[in-house]
Amino acid sequence: MMSSKRIRASFKAFAVVMALALPTAIAISSVADARVGRGGSAGSRGSNTFSAPPATKTAPGSAQPIQRSQAQPTAPTTAPQTTGGLFNRPGMGMLGGLAAGFLGAGLLGMLFGGGLFGGLGGLASFLGLLLQVGLIALVAMFALRWWRSRNAPSYASGPANIDAGRSPQQDRPAPQGGGFGGLGGGLAGTGAGAAAPVARGPIKITPDDYDAFERLLGDVQTAWSNEDKTTLARLTTPEMEQYFTADLADNAAKGLVNKVTDVKLLQGDLAEAWHEGSDDYATVAMRFALVDKTIEHATGRVVEGSDQPTEATELWTFVRPKNADWMLSAIQQTH
Repeated sequence: MMSSKRIRASFKAFAVVMALALPTAIAISSVADARVGRGGSAGSRGSNTFSAPPATKTAPGSAQPIQRSQAQPTAPTTAPQTTGGLFNRPGMGMLGGLAAGFLGAGLLGMLFGGGLFGGLGGLASFLGLLLQVGLIALVAMFALRWWRSRNAPSYASGPANIDAGRSPQQDRPAPQGGGFGGLGGGLAGTGAGAAAPVARGPIKITPDDYDAFERLLGDVQTAWSNEDKTTLARLTTPEMEQYFTADLADNAAKGLVNKVTDVKLLQGDLAEAWHEGSDDYATVAMRFALVDKTIEHATGRVVEGSDQPTEATELWTFVRPKNADWMLSAIQQTH
């Protein structure tokens, strides 16, 4: 009896402790990732929005799926299923039926004791059997070749188009130092196993583009820290601006402001880059240091974080409309 009461009392105490600890843990978690994007995955990557970018040396793990996006997933197309055996295929026509008829007749003859096509006797019958089998095989071979040639896909420009979507920049060696390495602050790596984009043209990424990516990393974080909505609107797509504005409003409602300073790129490489419609896209893996702390507006008290630098690794996707500058289009976390 006493043991049962003690068990119930211990369980109640444990439940009270968990009830008090859970909100605190949630609050700490939500504030700890208070930098721009709040440590989540949001935005759009064009037709790649719902496809994971390739792994890179900077971000060797998989990327988290985008959780907030205005893009709509496209339904995958499936190839029509064909059923039946060798001769029961669409487009075989008369030849397929004839070959199937010959083969079926021969098998029936063998089952009923008349040989493959009946009446076999001596060497002549045996040679006749071989001739009939050869004729059946020949008809089947021609029928199969005819069917394959009729159903083979056609290419507009031959096999040379297979790698047309790869960027020349995707074959460069990986960076050896901090930042993007070796190109005046530009990217120097490539996504491991990056697949050529489908139905998109190649894109040339220059050192100036790499410098722009690194600059945007710092400028977006600074604008976020200063609650500068005008600058955020200039540096990001309307979709990302909408998310950042909503996050800033949420902080303001709680009486908090997130201060992000001393942003320094430590390592970065290119996951993939492609041209889509009139826009250029580039997804970049970046590992960077920053001082991230959340402050109470009214008192200036540090709620979370400190003046000690921390590190983060994220995948940023940039888009460049025609005759415009690069803008931040999406942020993804890594596993």
